[in-house]
Amino acid sequence: MSQCLNPACIYPNPQGTNFCQECGDKILLDDRYRPIKFLGEGGFGRTFQAVDEKRLNTPCVIKQFLPQQTGSAALQKATELFQQEAQRLQELGKHPQIPDLEAFFSQDDRLYLVQDFIDGQNLLEEFQNQGTLNEPQIRNILIELLPVLQFIHDNKVIHRDIKPENIIRSKKGKLFLIDFGVSKETSGSILTRIGTTVGTPGYAPPEQLRGTAYHNSDLYSLAVTCVRLLTGHFQKSDGSDQLFDTNRMQWTWRKYVSLSQELIDVLETMLQDIPANRYQSATEVLAALANQKTIVIPISQPQGSNNLFKQIFQFISPPTNTSLNINPQSSFTEDLGKGIKLEMIAIPGGTFLMGSPDNEAERDSDESPQHQVTVPSFFMGKYKLTQAQYQAIIGNNPSYFKGNNRPVANVSWDEAVTFCQKLTQKTQKNYRLPSEAEWEYACRGGKKTPFSFGDNITTDLVNYDGNDPYNSAPKGKYREQTTDVGTFPPNAFGLYDMHENFWEWCEDDWHYNYMDLPIDGSAWKSRSGSSEKLLRGGSYRDYTAMFWPQGDRGRTSRYDRDHRYGFRVVFCSRTL
Repeated sequence: MSQCLNPACIYPNPQGTNFCQECGDKILLDDRYRPIKFLGEGGFGRTFQAVDEKRLNTPCVIKQFLPQQTGSAALQKATELFQQEAQRLQELGKHPQIPDLEAFFSQDDRLYLVQDFIDGQNLLEEFQNQGTLNEPQIRNILIELLPVLQFIHDNKVIHRDIKPENIIRSKKGKLFLIDFGVSKETSGSILTRIGTTVGTPGYAPPEQLRGTAYHNSDLYSLAVTCVRLLTGHFQKSDGSDQLFDTNRMQWTWRKYVSLSQELIDVLETMLQDIPANRYQSATEVLAALANQKTIVIPISQPQGSNNLFKQIFQFISPPTNTSLNINPQSSFTEDLGKGIKLEMIAIPGGTFLMGSPDNEAERDSDESPQHQVTVPSFFMGKYKLTQAQYQAIIGNNPSYFKGNNRPVANVSWDEAVTFCQKLTQKTQKNYRLPSEAEWEYACRGGKKTPFSFGDNITTDLVNYDGNDPYNSAPKGKYREQTTDVGTFPPNAFGLYDMHENFWEWCEDDWHYNYMDLPIDGSAWKSRSGSSEKLLRGGSYRDYTAMFWPQGDRGRTSRYDRDHRYGFRVVFCSRTL
């Protein structure tokens, strides 16, 4: 049955008819979109699942503007806000985890917008079907959604309605953020909603309920979403809430769960009532998560035992090398002199599946066979090595595009090794290039998808030639030059620019496939006398984004210099 779009008519219609049998209202919109299912109603109007008859009945979502306000001034303002939502969606829909805007039009004195339909379940439906979530699932939600929030915040938008119903997990497992109907622009114009709720009670932070919102207001709502999915306790229709003590104005969620102290600390920081006491950006939360490796997972108690067992599990990781003097959970900064710093990120050891699966789009045969590799913990440069850092150690700057904070390029493999040797002499720490296994493990950041950002990338996330995108991604910008390190979002480990700017040298010799590759994370140097060395990553100028999946590999002579070749350093006590 399909729902009539006439706001005065509540009668359903047999699916497939063009007009409501009760009021005669046409239900084929713009001569192509046919509503087939009523999804819900909010402050701006109704939402319907539909099909696009001009695109072989492709599923889509229609939002019909149906304001609840009265009076010409209120209606005019509400219309303006609905149009602004469409404009925001047109920009934000470039992100692969935000549904794209397909159309925005008026018909019969009503406004409509049409978006991609995400086939899947929202997180509330997932909870209702599967029960409460555990710590690894919550960590995955944070790691997957925080870059999306950073993207919308970088585009000067605050969502203001983060909750389980507005997060959809597609049938392929990817999370999507939906419903920007109450979002707010932060570019100077304060958009005040008329007659609509700003956010959802039980999720919105205190300042938002008072009419003010900040970027970290979304972080608060995301944390509330997490603790409700962890505990299974949601605010009731009468306003009562088992997770919040209104007498003390404190969250009480911790007594219902058993979690690692690290995740508790992250969620508690996100839940602070005072915005200044929270993380100030989604990137800060990602960095906090990236520096942790201890998680808590319930362990079943053996039958017949009355003892309570500790519920402590370690993130998949081999024993830490005891000769490493620095705490492997603590990142550090190296002083190169004259105010030049080198930030090193702690990468927890772990076991991962290296290479790409046979069904991955645009893969090459040299990415096979997939195999399990165990990588001990190590430290990796937060950014590709910059021109200022290279000059501080070597004394010159060979890069074509100049800038102290831009990555150094035109560096051969031998020159990159020389830099590591001189840095080792200066600091008395064992600096070197990463092995290919270390590089891919660090780039993935725990992901199994083609990119550390998910199944695809856009030029808002990565610097590449957007004229010929990867797989089904939209076309984007072509900047035609490198950008400053840290311009784009980091991955889950807190590493920047792993997919972009230029290719990075690895320690390994080039091999045509992964047969006989070491499984301990060490560099593969078995080709005696070979001058061909390995590159990973991608370049700002390559003609297609097919070069950016985490499994993709490049090769060239160790003596080659190119404005697309650079490197980042690794610190570890073992010698490859």
